[in-house]
Amino acid sequence: MSRPNSVTDSPAMLIEGQRLDQPTFHALYEAMPPGTRAELVGGVVYMPSPVGRAHGKAQVPVIVWLSYYAENTPGVEVLDNATTILGWKSELQPDGLLRVLPECGGRTSNERGFVRGAPELVIEVSKATRYVDLGPKLADYEQAGVLEYVVRALDPDEVFLFRQEQGTLIERPLDEDGLYRLTSFPGLRLDPQALIEGDTRRLRAVADLGLATPEHAEFVARLGEGLAASS
Repeated sequence: MSRPNSVTDSPAMLIEGQRLDQPTFHALYEAMPPGTRAELVGGVVYMPSPVGRAHGKAQVPVIVWLSYYAENTPGVEVLDNATTILGWKSELQPDGLLRVLPECGGRTSNERGFVRGAPELVIEVSKATRYVDLGPKLADYEQAGVLEYVVRALDPDEVFLFRQEQGTLIERPLDEDGLYRLTSFPGLRLDPQALIEGDTRRLRAVADLGLATPEHAEFVARLGEGLAASS
């Protein structure tokens, strides 16, 4: 008897609200027309509306912030909207993620051009998807073992940082100086107000403070050992 939700048993098109496993979802997603956007969150298909100007504008400083850290930290990689297979019931496309490369001891692997496993840090920009990003996606990232999760929400403008603590993603408060000091990547600092305002100069200036710390230098040295071993 064939397995429920197999490709042969599934309809030819993805439908919002379908319950599928990840291999079935992936096969159907690849067969969809170009431009289709879909994610599998906790075994349920979500097909978000096209990304609007506000979302696109808010995503730019997120990628600038991650990219600046990555430029100064050989052995890590920033990705924008990359398909990320978390497990049997989850295949998402985070607005941004930062991961340690597999050859440097990272928690993810490369599989047929996609990311498999839980990245160290995931970021979502939330407007129409606020409920999903702070609900079902939060649960998926938690179950998969994502170390830290940042949500840049719009309407109203807010930034949330969740950190893995004993298997649960717990919302963390700001430090006394109004910054977040992330622990998944030593020396990575975030000014949430600058992120909201799109102030990329301020984001880089705050990042520089963390990049100058001994813990960041030690992290780069450890990553360098992995890069040297893989070359």
